Amino acid sequence: MNPVPQAPILEVEALGRRFGAFTALEDVSAVFGKERITAIIGPNGAGKSTLFNLLSGALAPTAGRLRFGGRDMTRVPQARFAHLGIARSYQITNVFPRLTAHENLRTAMQARASRYDFWSRRDALSGLAERADALLADIGLAGRRDRPAASLAHGEQRALEIGIALASDPKLLLLDEPTAGMGPEETKEMVALLRRLGETRTILLVEHKMKMILGLSERILVLHHGRLIADGSPAEIQADREVRRVYLGQSGGYGHA
Repeated sequence: MNPVPQAPILEVEALGRRFGAFTALEDVSAVFGKERITAIIGPNGAGKSTLFNLLSGALAPTAGRLRFGGRDMTRVPQARFAHLGIARSYQITNVFPRLTAHENLRTAMQARASRYDFWSRRDALSGLAERADALLADIGLAGRRDRPAASLAHGEQRALEIGIALASDPKLLLLDEPTAGMGPEETKEMVALLRRLGETRTILLVEHKMKMILGLSERILVLHHGRLIADGSPAEIQADREVRRVYLGQSGGYGHA
């Protein structure tokens, strides 16, 4: 007997976004399965940030539809996206520098728990410290528990930011250049973290480090001038002549780190 296929976690259908006369994204369609790591690549100005803004609810589409877990999200307010299971980290590190690593995570968890439980006192929210400790271990920062975020290395701050996004226990994690500013060793540690996270949730990431993308992603989408020009496995993307022409050659080839 053939296994029953899983329902997709995310579907975008003919998605588009215009800013006045300028079309930033046009007719993008894709279906994303659960617990997979997908990279979105393309030259500068290709529409990657616009697509991420649409997927996270930061922008509303001017065309097309967006479904998450079978639910139409096209007109859902951004504040509901995190509650429904979509979280995003940004290219610029965004942590509370004076709080410890543990306090950063606990605060994020507390904010989510109290946002939908207006009648509970903050000190009545039990188990947050233990959950924050467990999440610190998951992101490899258990040994930095009581260190202020400002004193952490850049790669550790990026891991902490991902931990803050994970505090809402999302099903879909959107990561905008998670290795930006990292050296080879920090990048290697981040790749290991993303592989672990990808075992239990769906990850979409925008990145420019092709060597990392080809080794980490199960699927790659390529945008160019706001349109989706390729969608396939790393091997298929490497062999695609159009992709090589518009992007891979510009990024320094497949060994670009």
